[in-house]
Amino acid sequence: MSSKLAQFLHRDRLELATIVMNISEVRHSVDEMVALLFPQRGCIGARSLENTEALLLELKSKFTYYLESVAPLNKNNTDNASALCEAFFERLPSVAETLDMDAQAALAGDPAAYSREEVIVTYPGFYAICIHRLAHVLHELKIPLLPRLMSEYAHEKTGIDIHPGAKIGESFFIDHGTGVVIGETAHIGKNVKIYQGVTLGALSVKKKLQSLKRHPTIEDDVVIYANSTILGGETIIGKGSIIGGNTWIVESVEAGSVVTR
Repeated sequence: MSSKLAQFLHRDRLELATIVMNISEVRHSVDEMVALLFPQRGCIGARSLENTEALLLELKSKFTYYLESVAPLNKNNTDNASALCEAFFERLPSVAETLDMDAQAALAGDPAAYSREEVIVTYPGFYAICIHRLAHVLHELKIPLLPRLMSEYAHEKTGIDIHPGAKIGESFFIDHGTGVVIGETAHIGKNVKIYQGVTLGALSVKKKLQSLKRHPTIEDDVVIYANSTILGGETIIGKGSIIGGNTWIVESVEAGSVVTR
């Protein structure tokens, strides 16, 4: 007869078996995806068109499997895994173009950066936004679990926590990055630069607010310096504003403002 401990450990095993994935394999595939977009990051070196096509097909196969694995959790989307995978990969050229602008923004905005390659290979902020833009596409396709696995992998590696649901415009630059938190319903415009320790969070974490916008809106051309905290779904930081370090903001700020306390 099975022990009570074995019975307890076996609970829900049959139901959960269909959604179990090898997390290390998912993480490896994420880095392969980044290397597909930016070979400098993966240390793969020059590739022929045939090699690129082979890697692309391999990744499509892996992601189709991952999407099949999480399908039991997907209550609202009836598309099959192959169709969702194709929809994801069709977005890659657009994602790559946006990431090119992110890399250029880092190069233009940081006097310590001497080349685009340096940004791509060494900047944790660029890596985090790279993973985010991929995870955000999956989030928009209403894929469960997988986007969070990706964002938490980036969080673990960089100390930068960006929820896959956050909407972030082009030419986004996170300098240094450690301790940055960007919540699920945050909206960030174009040409925004933020430093380490910045939090774009919610005023309340009550579960009943799940379907509401809980995190702030940051308009275009804003700079937010280190350790600033900006909270609330109705809080808007106006275009071109500068938010000084260690500030606490729970109300909207007019365009062109300079906030130092």
